[in-house]
Amino acid sequence: MVNLKELWRYKDLLYFLTLRGIKARYAQSVLGVSWAIIQPLFTTMVFTIVFGGLAKVDSDGMPYVLFSYLALWPWNYFSGTLTESANSLIQNANMITKVYFPRMVLPLSSVLSKLLDFLIAFVVVIGMLIYFKQVPGWGILFLPLLTLQLLMCSLGVGMVLSAMAVKYRDVKHALTFVVQILLYAAPVVYSTTAVPDKYLNWYILNPMVGVIEGYRAAFLDRPMPWEWIWPGSIVALVLFVFGMFYFRRMERIFADVA
Repeated sequence: MVNLKELWRYKDLLYFLTLRGIKARYAQSVLGVSWAIIQPLFTTMVFTIVFGGLAKVDSDGMPYVLFSYLALWPWNYFSGTLTESANSLIQNANMITKVYFPRMVLPLSSVLSKLLDFLIAFVVVIGMLIYFKQVPGWGILFLPLLTLQLLMCSLGVGMVLSAMAVKYRDVKHALTFVVQILLYAAPVVYSTTAVPDKYLNWYILNPMVGVIEGYRAAFLDRPMPWEWIWPGSIVALVLFVFGMFYFRRMERIFADVA
């Protein structure tokens, strides 16, 4: 079973590891935290030129640059946490073999440290909304729920990957390729409305579909697509619970193979 009281007792370690992760990411970096804005912004520009300009991908009547960035914002957080979480146990192998602490602290600190990038990237969202004179609707009140779904999905998959990466080092090498594929399995460069009806019921089981379309609806004053959100939220919850129990089950072998 997952011991939540034990995790709470080690909250200071969680805070330290989260802070260390933030500092390590930007140590000796000329642009520092600006990378949290530069990376998604430049990717958005490329997507706007290629998919919005050349391929003429439908953006549901929205400016494509805003359409794309509102998707890349949560997607970059999700993909970044997968990479950070998968490597968290391997990078801290010395701690695992020498000191006892709840191992779940490591992937959890990776997920929390990426929140700073997520918050910084929000600055661009504000700038775009002002530039395009777009006022968010009442759907913005549901952002905490959408963000919770994003966190559950990120942490659930992250815990599974981190546990697998200790035993199977192939996970580290395959992850970059898998994340690139997953990018096109979510409505980042296209709208969910473009998905054929015969595939839609399966497609919306991807938790990131509801998160991305929910973020777009919230900031662009459109009806909240609950029919796309609730199936993914159930899957996100299942992934979160499964991730915790799978991680706990594998925890006893970490020190032997790390």
